[in-house]
Amino acid sequence: MELELRHLRTVRAIADTGSLTKAAAALGLAQPALSAQLRRIEKALGGVLFERDHTGARPTPLGELVLERARVVLPAVSELQAEAVRFANATGAMDRFRLGGTHGPLLGGLVDRLATAHPSAPVSTYASWSVAEIASLVIDGRLDFALIGACGESPPPMADRLVWQVVGVDPVFVMLPENHPLAGEPELGLAALSGECWADVPGDGCFADCFAAACARAGFTPVSVYETDTSSVVHLVQVGRAIGLCRATFPPTPGLVTRPITGSPLSWRHLLGWHPRSPAADAAAGAVSGLTRSAYAEAVSRSPDYAAWLAAHPAFGTVA
Repeated sequence: MELELRHLRTVRAIADTGSLTKAAAALGLAQPALSAQLRRIEKALGGVLFERDHTGARPTPLGELVLERARVVLPAVSELQAEAVRFANATGAMDRFRLGGTHGPLLGGLVDRLATAHPSAPVSTYASWSVAEIASLVIDGRLDFALIGACGESPPPMADRLVWQVVGVDPVFVMLPENHPLAGEPELGLAALSGECWADVPGDGCFADCFAAACARAGFTPVSVYETDTSSVVHLVQVGRAIGLCRATFPPTPGLVTRPITGSPLSWRHLLGWHPRSPAADAAAGAVSGLTRSAYAEAVSRSPDYAAWLAAHPAFGTVA
């Protein structure tokens, strides 16, 4: 029998779990089948890899040697596969732009600028609530750039494999119907809104937990929180069903006002990401970064109230 990658994965699983029973469950095998496979591996390698008794399975010196090699070989093969996928999906030059983004205010502005700067290069977009999904598509070479958001100081997804640039930092504002009793206030404390229902967009980051924590610090628990798409959040606020949470760059909308929260307890970072070894990194990362910053500056300028607020709060806004 020739040793295969699946055999190394078997040895690693037994070592990681410390038990043939647990390893079989992790690998989706019956324990007798795993035991038989281990015997074949040991025969091929010329010795016993694990000492087994009622307490579990522990590597022998030969087993430690095999594990040491397996923990080098398996990640290297995984990286090779990922590189091959990126190569197969790459165009070799930026004759097209494939963008992924969450449902924020900057994706449309970036598409517009790319179409102007590169009129012969098609621009395609993929939108998702999941920043992890978008990051995975960039790693696989199916997207060139990711334009996402992250709550507060939380790390972006797959930060060890992708390059991320912070484009801008916004406070989170409250969105109210223009006839709300507090709509005329220059800023609002969360405690003043303790009796309200809330609405915001979904995501797989920590924003929901951070909002709940901010409310707890203000002395209350939200009555309810509707998680839905942006247009539905706007509708719920317009009809008085809820008040919304939004980035400060949310564009002016008829029937609504946005107001800062006292103390800015919640913030949102706009991030641009790409794979450091992709064709996009060499061909266009600097240019796309500049265009994204331009799109962010335009989003800020569309809200005179936010632009004025920024003048007194220099910790927010464009990041150099």
